[in-house]
Amino acid sequence: MFAKKKSPGIQQAKLATLIAHDVHLRGDLEFSDGLRMDGHITGNVTGRPGEQTLLVVSDQGAITGNVCAYDIVINGTITGDVTVEHFVELQSNAHVNGNIFYQQLRMDVGASVEGKLTKREHAPARPDAIADHTTD
Repeated sequence: MFAKKKSPGIQQAKLATLIAHDVHLRGDLEFSDGLRMDGHITGNVTGRPGEQTLLVVSDQGAITGNVCAYDIVINGTITGDVTVEHFVELQSNAHVNGNIFYQQLRMDVGASVEGKLTKREHAPARPDAIADHTTD
């Protein structure tokens, strides 16, 4: 009788990997499940394609490079473009110097973005999702 509305917000809660505050990495990083970033990365950070990944950048964390994941929570600094397949949350200490491409966005007072916010209507088709997709 009533269609259940898809609830907004983060789907994944498992943070399988932690990069501590005193760690500095140089190079690209691909992760699965969830990644909590308290340290610093110079390079691109990408969630494994086709997975519902979660990236959390704490108030101590910083990334210099492009970022792509299913869900992202930012409370630190990202210098580069951010592409989110599902949901991005910019907490009060978030500083993004780059463009953000998102489906759903939450931005707290105090967060700053030096770039464009671009809403994506639909996530790009993933090879594993094509078989499950039916047309109306």
